[in-house]
Amino acid sequence: MRSGTGRWATAAAPVRRERGRSRPRPGHARAPGAAGLRAAAGWARSGPAPSPSSSSAASCPGAARSGWSQGGRRLKLLPEACPSPCHPRISLTSLWDGHQGMMHGSDPTSKDYRVNVFLRQQWNDPRLAYHEYPDDSLDLDPSMLDSIWKPDLFFANEKGANFHEVTTDNKLLRIFKNGNVLYSIRLTLILSCPMDLKNFPMDIQTCAMQLESFGYTMNDLIFEWLEEQEAVQVAEGLTFPQFILRNEKDLGYCTKYYNTGKFTCIEVRFHLQRQMGYYLIQMYIPSLLIVILSWVSFWINMDAAPARVGLGITTVLTMTTQSAGSRASLPKVSYVKAIDIWMAVCLVFVFAALLEYAAVNFVSRQHKEFMRLRRRQRRQRMEEELVRESRFYLRGYGLGQCLQPKDRVGEGPSIYSPPPASVLLREGESLRRYYIDRAKRIDTISRAVFPFTFLVFNIFYWVVYKVLRSEDIHSVP
Repeated sequence: MRSGTGRWATAAAPVRRERGRSRPRPGHARAPGAAGLRAAAGWARSGPAPSPSSSSAASCPGAARSGWSQGGRRLKLLPEACPSPCHPRISLTSLWDGHQGMMHGSDPTSKDYRVNVFLRQQWNDPRLAYHEYPDDSLDLDPSMLDSIWKPDLFFANEKGANFHEVTTDNKLLRIFKNGNVLYSIRLTLILSCPMDLKNFPMDIQTCAMQLESFGYTMNDLIFEWLEEQEAVQVAEGLTFPQFILRNEKDLGYCTKYYNTGKFTCIEVRFHLQRQMGYYLIQMYIPSLLIVILSWVSFWINMDAAPARVGLGITTVLTMTTQSAGSRASLPKVSYVKAIDIWMAVCLVFVFAALLEYAAVNFVSRQHKEFMRLRRRQRRQRMEEELVRESRFYLRGYGLGQCLQPKDRVGEGPSIYSPPPASVLLREGESLRRYYIDRAKRIDTISRAVFPFTFLVFNIFYWVVYKVLRSEDIHSVP
């Protein structure tokens, strides 16, 4: 640090230990005191570095453990003069990122969300108390952060993060008379958010932000929220394309237990309710119209096979494409989602409409099959009768020779005689009308059964997912 013609500097020498090891609290260091704070704030005049003041040592019983070690190196050690364990208080102001990730919110495929936060930490370090100046607080240069102790906080569910340095480092260091320290920093975080998509797209997701100590166990450090009402603030007028951020935010503790000890952890849970507007327009309404379109074939003449078959195949293929598109933007999960049930049922309905015409066409052609069978039976009976009447055996003479019909002329009429052609025509016409009426009856019944069944499914579907399951989600703490 430069002041006038004089120059002095202190080099940060942080003491790093493996996680879970004890933190040494040596007693050979001296506190920087108020004069040191004055130099750090840029108020030093000229000459050599200031020496620690006696008032600082008096205000901190363990002042010998503060920050100056042999050789002029400053150690960032946990202050022993503060109560054991220390209780840093933490507050957050969240500015959800509206351009990437989930909050624009959350990204269902990667199950994470991106958030821009102001992280504020407050703790008391008696080594930094001062009484020589009337100001209640001193705002120091962020470079002084390397010269003081601060909590080793990290985000337990963080997947990526970056600082902000435009136009300067977005950091604030403020020290109060009584030794309270306020440390504020602006961060952009990508945090994991495991999502339950069973009710998608009518789901409510709960995304957590966990703040944990990396190296200090709970014997040395315990995090606390500043105030439960104001600890976490959200920017006003914040809107997301797909979500509504609910007002309630759950603040709590998530103490972690490892084989190296028990570590302090606090968390906040945000509740995001998905907006259905996009999915209604892009998925639900188009699939509903496709199902209704498939019912048009029930009013088309059964003889118009190309029209009915083409309509049925078109609706089935369109429904298949629509169902595949609904799954493209979602992670591949093993359970069934609400949108999957809707698409599957719609696909079943359009496929059933296609099968309905197959049944109608089959029934309408049954009279031809029946008449063909009757003709085959009559022909078979005539052949059997002719064979039976055209054979006789001269058993009295021991002859097994068969005489042909030309040898028996004048023996009398045959037993079986085919019905007249007029009778056959009337019988065929009656059978044709019977089976065509049956086919038309299938179409008539389908015109009522398909819409009614789909209406019942809709009532059941929306009641379950919008009412019953929504109440279950709200009741979960």
